[in-house]
Amino acid sequence: MRYFKLAIPLFLILVVFMGCPKKQVIEPVEEIPYEEVEIPELPEEPEKPDFVLERIFFDFDKSDIKADAAESLRKNAAMLELYSDVRVNIEGHCCEIGTAEYNLALGERRTKAARDYLLMLGTAPDRLTTVSYGEEKPLDPTNLERNRRCEFMVK
Repeated sequence: MRYFKLAIPLFLILVVFMGCPKKQVIEPVEEIPYEEVEIPELPEEPEKPDFVLERIFFDFDKSDIKADAAESLRKNAAMLELYSDVRVNIEGHCCEIGTAEYNLALGERRTKAARDYLLMLGTAPDRLTTVSYGEEKPLDPTNLERNRRCEFMVK
């Protein structure tokens, strides 16, 4: 009880000396002028170029991929990468020189060369099929060189 009698006066002394804290005066801050900023709308998806696959041409009695054909195949592979849902049928064609059987086989070798090149560039194999028409569907009956080609047709 003795401590209790001492505690009350000490408490009162502390309250008197400490008192209530003084109120702080807060001065208003200068207003910052409001400027409207125009936020451009972002496109939902970048626009894709039109879907175009280039045909490639071959030399007489050859199925080798030439430099210009390799460039066209790189463009075709890039297009197929952009349009990942597209499937393509590669059609092999020949000029009318040679037998029908020989030209069918040559057209098949040409489609295989084009398909293998696209596979090497990363195109999925299940997106590519091949067919040889030999000399049956000439692009230009008066120009034999234009008929030695592969066409890329969307399925």
